[in-house]
Amino acid sequence: MRIFAQKCFTSGIAVLLSILVCLISSIAFAQEEPKERLVFRKQAIGMAVEFVDHAACAHIARNRGWFKAEGLNITAFDNYITGMALAAALTRGDIKVAYICLIPAIIAYANGKVPIKVVTGTHKYGYGLLVDPEKIKTIKDLEKPDIHIGCPREGSPPDVLLHKMIDKYHLDENKILKKIRRMPPPKVLFALKMGQIDAGFCCEQFPTMGEELGFKVLLTAKDLWPDMQGSVLVVKKDLITDHPEIVKKLVKITERGIQYIHEHPEDAATIAAGALTVAGEKVLPLKIGKIAAGLEITPQAILRSLTTRMECTTDIDPGQVQKSIDYMAKLGYIKWFKAQEILDLRYLK
Repeated sequence: MRIFAQKCFTSGIAVLLSILVCLISSIAFAQEEPKERLVFRKQAIGMAVEFVDHAACAHIARNRGWFKAEGLNITAFDNYITGMALAAALTRGDIKVAYICLIPAIIAYANGKVPIKVVTGTHKYGYGLLVDPEKIKTIKDLEKPDIHIGCPREGSPPDVLLHKMIDKYHLDENKILKKIRRMPPPKVLFALKMGQIDAGFCCEQFPTMGEELGFKVLLTAKDLWPDMQGSVLVVKKDLITDHPEIVKKLVKITERGIQYIHEHPEDAATIAAGALTVAGEKVLPLKIGKIAAGLEITPQAILRSLTTRMECTTDIDPGQVQKSIDYMAKLGYIKWFKAQEILDLRYLK
């Protein structure tokens, strides 16, 4: 009887130990990340955006924690004062992903030989001509010898639209171009405020911010180029080759950010305005930063910019991409190529 009791006790202990081992294993398994997510976390992803609300969907995704929730290891989130500066930065090995205007992306691919692919759009339009309404009433007034015009460097989206304006309104190209003062988009607004220029092409959010200061948006991208593709999401080609699942997730997150702008525009504008305000302290040169101190990036301005000056959508028309390539080649900025070379839209729904 004693032997039987000892056997029962020993068996009971063995069962309890087995149960305990199973419980510990279950807890450990539950806490272990899926293998796919562990692979993502090991893959460092440097991301870059322009210092404009064109990348609002990325700021929203970062604010809401969507990159992390999808297991993506975003090791850098750098802001650049212009798309052209960002295009140059794409040559760095650590930047794998960028929210960038289509035109500088084309420049990076065609002239910089940067192996990138456009995987989705983020918006259409997003640029405008801001003027001093006391000095400029009509487009023809821009030809007056005492009118000075600010515009980002040659090959930038505002510069390309400047040429579109000259073509559409049959302006004297020599009269216009010899008066252009090259400066980044933020400085266009600051120079207008200080009376150093009388008109300027720049990227949103700056035209809308300028209206709050009493200036007038005389032309928008929509006036000059119907269905113009604004910004896009580009990734390095090796990221597609080695980690297509990551690219798929980035496109999914971008779509989610665009949807958030449509469904929660006020909150989206608040998030973007806050992110841009913080970024401005790092991005703007000291001299410009002092001038900018009195220019607040308000949620109201961003809201209007996102909802009335841009058409936020992931849709992208290959035909419009080709038109951008064609026009830039016509201007002599790039050597012509087929849009299919830079596009990889397989991840769009």
